[in-house]
Formats: sequence, C-alpha cells, structure tokens
Amino acid sequence: MLVTIPDVLSAEELAHIRRVLEGTQWVDGRVTAGDQAVKVKNNLQVPIDSPAAQELGQIVLGALGRNAKFMTAALPLRVLPPMFNRYDEGMTFGAHVDGSIRTLPGGQRLRTDVSSTLFLTPPEDYDGGELVVHDTYGKHTVKLPAGHLVVYPATSMHSVTPVTRGSRWGSFFWSQSMVKDDWRRHMLYDLDMSIMSVRERLADDDPAVVGLTAHYHNLIRAWSET
Repeated sequence: MLVTIPDVLSAEELAHIRRVLEGTQWVDGRVTAGDQAVKVKNNLQVPIDSPAAQELGQIVLGALGRNAKFMTAALPLRVLPPMFNRYDEGMTFGAHVDGSIRTLPGGQRLRTDVSSTLFLTPPEDYDGGELVVHDTYGKHTVKLPAGHLVVYPATSMHSVTPVTRGSRWGSFFWSQSMVKDDWRRHMLYDLDMSIMSVRERLADDDPAVVGLTAHYHNLIRAWSET
C-alpha cells in the first residue's frame, strides 16, 4: 500500500527545517547503507548523531504524532528517529530494498515494516530525483510538494532517479507497525477511511457507525503485535 499524505509539516516547521539544514554539515550517505545498498547509493546525509538531526527529527516526530492519516496508514508501534538526506546534481540511489532491522537509540531493535519519505524541496526547484516504488502492479513514481509525505511497504524495491538540476532534500525514516502484514494494514486503512466518510454523513451513535468502528478495533485487536 502506497499512501501520500499532504501538509505533514506546517509552513513554519518547513521553513525552520530548511534554515537549519542550510547551515549544517553533510556527509556521504553511504555511511548508513548496507553491504548491497552501498554499491548503488550516491547522496549526502546529515550525521544522525548531530544536534541538527536530533532537533529536526523531533519536529518531524511531533508532526507525525498529530497526523491522523499517518497513524492509520502506518499504525506505528515504534518510529526510528528521522534522518535527512540530499541529492545534488548527478546523485541517485539505485534499486534496493531497505534493511529489515534497525537499531533505536538505546539499543532496542526495530523491524522496518513501513518506509517513509518526507519531501523538503519544492518539486519545481529540481529535475529528476523521483522516488520510484516497484510492486506487483508496476512502478509508482512519486515527487511531492515540500512538506508532503509518502509511506509504502519497506519490503518494496525502490530507487531515486538521478537529479539533473537543482537539489532534492528530504527526511526518511522507518516504522515498526503494530500490524506486520501489509495487506492487513491496507484493509484496515481502507476500512478506517470508509468510517471517516460515513461519520461525515451519520451521527457517531448511528448503529452503522458504531458497528463499523467496533469491527475496525476488533480487527486491530486480533492482528496487532505490541
């Protein structure tokens, strides 16, 4: 399931993140790549232990926490602290699958069920740099306005096309979902979207709303891992 989520960041948050990134240090992005990904990765990243990365990561986490669509799409149990990357002209990331396990601060391990990319650069400021997600239905090309987010299964093969003009900045992170299986998450997402639509037409105490909501929560109860 691939879901795009608009306006995750406010205009003020986006402007602040951009200002901090403009004055911070960038290093070779291959420092966080696995043995295979390192061969196809060519970008820059903010050091994950830098004050800038930690400050901006908290801003992104706060924005995610208040975003209902992200919560229902990812059903996050744990979220890895967001990281920040940059693709300048000529940079790219070839087709790869993200590593299955990451380590949280403090040493706790996180299973990467859901991948997320938060775009920080307006699309008119660069050419190329599209996120391409491959699944059984083909290739999905994603290039979103600044402040918009895309979430997709971490099991998906994906790539970033070469930037041919300008610079593409973004934040990326992974979530361990309470519901491990992507198809089940997909069904729950569709059901929750339908519940929201029904609630716009019917009162919350209407039997149809109550019944659908109960069904949604009972499915989460049956499928979740906490």
